[in-house]
Amino acid sequence: MDRERVWDHTVAERLALAEILRGLPEEAWDQQSLCSAWRIRDVAAHLIAGPQLDWGATLRVLPGLWRGPDGMIREDAIRRGAAPIAEILDQYDRFAELRRGPAVVTHVEPLIDVLVHTQDIARPLGIEHHMPPEAAAVAADRALRLRMAGRRLQHAHLKASDVAWESGTGALIEGPMEELLMLCAGREPDWDRLSGTL
Repeated sequence: MDRERVWDHTVAERLALAEILRGLPEEAWDQQSLCSAWRIRDVAAHLIAGPQLDWGATLRVLPGLWRGPDGMIREDAIRRGAAPIAEILDQYDRFAELRRGPAVVTHVEPLIDVLVHTQDIARPLGIEHHMPPEAAAVAADRALRLRMAGRRLQHAHLKASDVAWESGTGALIEGPMEELLMLCAGREPDWDRLSGTL
């Protein structure tokens, strides 16, 4: 998939998430997301921070690196998530259509972020939102290169049932591409939608 098509999917999914967020009752924003120690509001604020993180903004976040990359990102997300709901939603209005992610990543990481973080928000709230399989396949390839699942998938053969994609060798795990991406990104998938197990 070429760069522009990747951005088409990223922007479309940011806008779709914005609509989900606008429909949430206020109390839902403080519920636990699929990300450990992150509320729904923290994930939402973190995701829309991506297109705002040019080099200058990135440098302002870097002092938190003493906590490690994950700790730095977590602290920034929680700080951003403390903003009023209206302010977070306003950021989606202003930045969701920008074809830009954090200055230090490729054009594919923002796609991973929006696909996976939308599920981090939607699934705990019982909201169903399906990923475009072709976009999820591109994101999964990148997530595997980044080893986002650690060593968990080293003996797994992943095969999508809704798009021509497979990866790895070992025990076969087959099902919708969106569930395979969740695995590749280090999340628990909906195992009821998959055949096989780790």
